Amino acid sequence: MTPKERAVAALELRQPDDIVPTFELEFQLCQELFGTDFVPTHGLSGAELDRAVAHNAELHLRVAETLDYSIIRTGDIRVLRRLAKEGAGRKYLLCGEADGTLGIPTGQNMVELSARLFEHSDEVKEELDRAAEQAIAWGREQIEAGAECLTMCTDYCFNQGPFLSPQMFAEFVTPYLHRIIEAHKANGAYVIKHTDGNIMPILDQLVSAGPHALHSLDPQAGVDIAEVKRLYGDKVCLCGNVNCGKLQTGTDEEVIQDAIYSITHGKPGGGYIFCTSNVAFKGMELRRYMMILEVRQKYGRYD
Repeated sequence: MTPKERAVAALELRQPDDIVPTFELEFQLCQELFGTDFVPTHGLSGAELDRAVAHNAELHLRVAETLDYSIIRTGDIRVLRRLAKEGAGRKYLLCGEADGTLGIPTGQNMVELSARLFEHSDEVKEELDRAAEQAIAWGREQIEAGAECLTMCTDYCFNQGPFLSPQMFAEFVTPYLHRIIEAHKANGAYVIKHTDGNIMPILDQLVSAGPHALHSLDPQAGVDIAEVKRLYGDKVCLCGNVNCGKLQTGTDEEVIQDAIYSITHGKPGGGYIFCTSNVAFKGMELRRYMMILEVRQKYGRYD
């Protein structure tokens, strides 16, 4: 199988031929690995913008080739177009981002939103309707540009649990989540739903919306991949869940054992993509990240 075919097998709850696929929502350690980084494109135009897009597309491809990623994810539709034009989609699953659901509000508007959910719920739902349609349209545009997969990266949960109660989540999030996922799938994309935090009180609702995969199964919030696999491993692909906290502050042995745990409980029967519990973020020690990829090579193979 190609890396892309391994990702597709996992997303379709099948077992890949050789090894569990892997990717990250973002790989922020390019400077440490290659001595170069992605170029911001805001404010650029003309030839300067073209050069930046070409550089970023080439770097995405270099990351995937070096780290054996199966999925290349970018939020830049111009990079998607370039990768698709250059044929990267033959080897890798090209992925964009399109979510429009209600997530955790900021500290600036948390009180205001909480009041509006009770006092002006119809108005909020009209806004959510518009946001859902915008997300569907944006997803369609990225699919037309070459994306065959879309992530949905609105966060719903703190470490203690979801911002909204399960009952309110069912009213203000789940219907729109269903609508967007159904539309993305109808338009031809695989869908990976991401949210950090303790998703267990709303896990049934997330699965009911029909994403191909859930990311990131946050162990820092007490989400146990073994339990999620037991409950829903036959219904949704699992992506995760190597503990980013341990990658940052744990011992090497703790990191290794955590990665082994994720693989051991995620991979049986397929339907699993190995990755961290968030992203490979700036400040993470590159050596530690490469260590978990070595664990994948050793423990992530199917018989």
